[in-house]
Amino acid sequence: MDFNRIIELASYTLPAIVTGFVAYSFFELHIKNNDKKRNFLLNREAHKESLPIRLQAYERMTLFLERINLTKLLIRIAPISNEKHDYENFLIDQIEHEFEHNLTQQIYMSDECWTIITTAKNSTIQIIRKTAMGDRVDSADKLREKILNDLLEKQSPSNAALAYIKNEVSELW
Repeated sequence: MDFNRIIELASYTLPAIVTGFVAYSFFELHIKNNDKKRNFLLNREAHKESLPIRLQAYERMTLFLERINLTKLLIRIAPISNEKHDYENFLIDQIEHEFEHNLTQQIYMSDECWTIITTAKNSTIQIIRKTAMGDRVDSADKLREKILNDLLEKQSPSNAALAYIKNEVSELW
């Protein structure tokens, strides 16, 4: 009689346990799906709001790179005196000022992109300093001329950074 009672009890509790397990699994899956949907909607909304800000940061850094492009920089900024060191320092100060003005834009772009922009800035400064050290360069006009002639053979460092920015922005879509 005890064995029949155990089987009868098991025949009632086993379906209840299975039904409870299925219901628990279903509700857990339903809650996870709702959380994923909610997170997706929040991310999509945040992306809508942050995308214009990020694009503006890329625009500002593109403008920065265009402004420090050596060809454009040397045409835009005339020598302040005939001394090559005065002109060299003035050009470098202009680049540093532009960079400091756009420093906050780094929070809106990838670390790799920011590193490439910083490298382009430093390479531009290095080209100016290296050219100014040359023996044939004895005046501001000669410095300007020598840098422009050298750029005919190779491109400005900012061009590579601009290409990287364009690539990164195209991935945002």
